[in-house]
Amino acid sequence: MLLTNARIATMSEPAGYGLIDDGAIVIRGDRIVWVGAQADLPAEHAGEEVTDLGGRLVTPALIDCHTHLVFGGNRAGEFEQRLEGVSYEQIARSGGGIVSTVRATRDATPQALLQSALTRVDAMIAEGVSTIEVKSGYGLDREAELKMLRVARQIADVRPVTVRTTYLGAHAVPPEFAGDADGYIDQVCIPTLHAAHAEGLVDAVDGFCEGIAFDTGQIARVFDAARALGLPVKLHAEQLSNIGGTQLAARYGALSADHVEYANAADADAMGQAGSVAVLLPGAFYTLHETQMPPVAAFRAAGVPMAIATDCNPGSSPLASPLLTLNMACTLFRLTPAEALAGLTRNAARALGLTDQGRIAPEMRADLAVWDVTEPAELAYRIGFNPLQSRIFGGTL
Repeated sequence: MLLTNARIATMSEPAGYGLIDDGAIVIRGDRIVWVGAQADLPAEHAGEEVTDLGGRLVTPALIDCHTHLVFGGNRAGEFEQRLEGVSYEQIARSGGGIVSTVRATRDATPQALLQSALTRVDAMIAEGVSTIEVKSGYGLDREAELKMLRVARQIADVRPVTVRTTYLGAHAVPPEFAGDADGYIDQVCIPTLHAAHAEGLVDAVDGFCEGIAFDTGQIARVFDAARALGLPVKLHAEQLSNIGGTQLAARYGALSADHVEYANAADADAMGQAGSVAVLLPGAFYTLHETQMPPVAAFRAAGVPMAIATDCNPGSSPLASPLLTLNMACTLFRLTPAEALAGLTRNAARALGLTDQGRIAPEMRADLAVWDVTEPAELAYRIGFNPLQSRIFGGTL
């Protein structure tokens, strides 16, 4: 396949879009083999089947690197409570929040979980997404956690999308272990990680390091188990307070620390030295009426790559629109449109440990989005508008 007459945002440069005007892309199989100005197209590619893109913008397909989109039920009632002034922490401590979704997820059949998840997956695909990370963490017992991970894997069997599964057993303390977080970690969370890994269901391991969830010592035990299995780690850190999660993630060389609203300059420095990505989640910030912004300036100063993601989940971020996430990242967190797009492409791939996605360059996977716009900033500028013209997934239009 030879794509011609395109404005290409390669996202291959450390900053900016890496734009090529009047560009061309050559694809063979599921790989990009050449990209550049159309005038420089090597003669050996001149005979390829041509698709004229009519001057449209081409970007890497989008990557949603932090979601919880497999779950049962919904938490619309809690949305009403928050509007009446009840905090997220108060809801969680009174038996709502994550634990309420746990009950619905445990009760749901795998088929029901899959069908529910596909409605959200389809919305993401329709906005140019090619890769989605899906976390467990709403089962909190062995069978329900494994059920979630199996359903997440099934998504890629029935939709043209790549799925990366993350084990998030350390998401909350289930009711049966109330007051015994250590017992839950040792008796359920870590043994279930071993079972999920043995079944080939885990690409990475996550945890929720927060006062309403687990402390750094408890998360460290989970990370030690992940390290023993050769699995990379990532962490929900500093979302509601700063209890040292980001520093812990950096010490373990985590792929990413996510949320990080309460991270500070020292945390940013640690992440920069560790090579960890800061995953910013404006949907949760917006939904929870947060006012503490992540330290974007400190991340820039420390050279920390910033990814963005929907955090699609039933409670704190019921958001399934990566395009709206682009706008929120710019409007709420003051990212530039180029930083935001890098956050959904190049840096999102890095947050998942993917080296062959997120950029338009030779040898990269041919996952592309073609947009009915010419300026990349327009993707972040518009609200409630989807200019996707077509999507190329693994070299298939």
